[in-house]
Amino acid sequence: MSTETTIAARPATNLDRIADDFLAKFVALSPITATYLGIPGHDEELDDFSPAGHEAHAALRAETLAQLDQVEPVDDIDRVTLAAMRERLGLAEETHRAGIDEMSLNVIASPMQEVRGCFDLMPTATDEDWGVISRRLQRVPDALRGWKESLLSASAKGNIAPRRQVEACIQQCADLVADDGYFAHLVADARLAEATGPGELAAATRETLAAAAEAAAAAYAELRGWLKDHLLDDAPEADACGQERYALLSRSFLGARVDLAETYAWGQQEVERITAQMEEVADRIKPGSTVKEAIAALDADPAYQLHGTDELKAWMQQRADEAIANLAGTHFDIPDPVRTIECLIAPTQTGGIYYTGPSEDFSRPGRMWWSVPKGVTEFGTWKELTTVYHEGVPGHHLQVAQTVFRSELLNKWRRMLAWTSGHGEGWALYAERLMDELGYMDDPGAKMGLLDSQSLRAARVVIDIGVHCGFEAPAEVGGGEWTYDKAWQYLTDHANQGEAWLRFELDRYLGWPGQAPSYKIGERLWMQLRDQVAEREGAAFSLKDFHRRALDIGGVGLDTLREAVLGELG
Repeated sequence: MSTETTIAARPATNLDRIADDFLAKFVALSPITATYLGIPGHDEELDDFSPAGHEAHAALRAETLAQLDQVEPVDDIDRVTLAAMRERLGLAEETHRAGIDEMSLNVIASPMQEVRGCFDLMPTATDEDWGVISRRLQRVPDALRGWKESLLSASAKGNIAPRRQVEACIQQCADLVADDGYFAHLVADARLAEATGPGELAAATRETLAAAAEAAAAAYAELRGWLKDHLLDDAPEADACGQERYALLSRSFLGARVDLAETYAWGQQEVERITAQMEEVADRIKPGSTVKEAIAALDADPAYQLHGTDELKAWMQQRADEAIANLAGTHFDIPDPVRTIECLIAPTQTGGIYYTGPSEDFSRPGRMWWSVPKGVTEFGTWKELTTVYHEGVPGHHLQVAQTVFRSELLNKWRRMLAWTSGHGEGWALYAERLMDELGYMDDPGAKMGLLDSQSLRAARVVIDIGVHCGFEAPAEVGGGEWTYDKAWQYLTDHANQGEAWLRFELDRYLGWPGQAPSYKIGERLWMQLRDQVAEREGAAFSLKDFHRRALDIGGVGLDTLREAVLGELG
């Protein structure tokens, strides 16, 4: 039985209409975002990544910000919307004026990955669905062409991503178009996603798909050469973006202003605290062992082993479903549609786990994806349980899907587009810590997995801020100026994943400044907010009520969240 309390629908306000109009115009400019959000009508299209496309977004933001200046909020929900939209759109304008959108190129979240990634979320149940995929594939060359125009425009202004990022993107292009790469598999593995099992595409559909995939692959192959010929030689060797740009990016990812020097020092303290805890748990796992020896023992323990992706997928689903059943009605209100999460093996092979939210009508559920690297067939549950809680419940799935569900309270922009990394990823780390507080991580292996994850997140606060802001490196890596080798040493001293995965992670930090620290800093701000509310309410404090109140606000910036929860918005 659902524990959800029915709430009367709130009448739409003028501010709601402005917000929803902005969302509609935004997804028209960004069909990739429409697909990600499950908004129909744009699945054959791709974004315009050219300078003209960026200017169209800027014009929409300017128009909307002007409208916001003319409207008065009518209630607390409006006040949050107004503060959140001004903060998000205003920061987007600052980053646009700084040329950051135009120069976007990195190993994980730039147009070349966004174009490819949108195909993962498209329906595949019918031949017509595959026809839509084919027609979108045909637009890939134009999308990449527009991106190259922006890169050239940014280059002329002296804004070029670091050489390390350009080289990595060149390799990603090669991987995508290889004989065993994404586009080859897309055609070879294409099936109808029927309820009774995978069905065959019609011959004409497969032929059209093959031709479209070949054109898209050719565009990526051409992009590989273009990056070599037009960008690589001019790309700077230095990875650091500098304090001024970093401060702007940090605000964008957090929705909050933090003291970067203080946060850098705190990150080092967190690494030391977590390392001490890991040493204590290692002794419980294998008395007298080091952390790395204890981890080796966990990896060898059959009790924690899964064999093959089928076992992995089933285990993910079981753990996610258990969390929903156990937490609903106790520490969270979980609406019925949110109680469904789908765990899947991703079509890519880059490594890592990620979450995609449900469509607005929940016809497409929230999904937890595991991108399994090539050749990996063995998995250790000891280190992955905490990640399931991070991506699923009470992490991203509960956070994102519950906000999507709140149509009786929140406009579409608040429910579907007001995402801030520090809010979202900070909540997911808070969710991991909460599950530990509730006793779900008492097993020594699971506890080590949690601490190992926390150690990585704390270490990247230090590396990301330290490298990009030019702060002195920790004494344990020799102090002085940060270098790639010092960053690699620090990362491998405090993270225990495989080398290939960690190399990619370090490239991510170096090429996407401010994003990776938003997890751990966001967790810190979430914990501080919970402590503030608990201190204010004393014996009346309810953890379940705090969760409900905070999650109902949606994924706004963390400064806006704090002011809204504490009732400090003007």
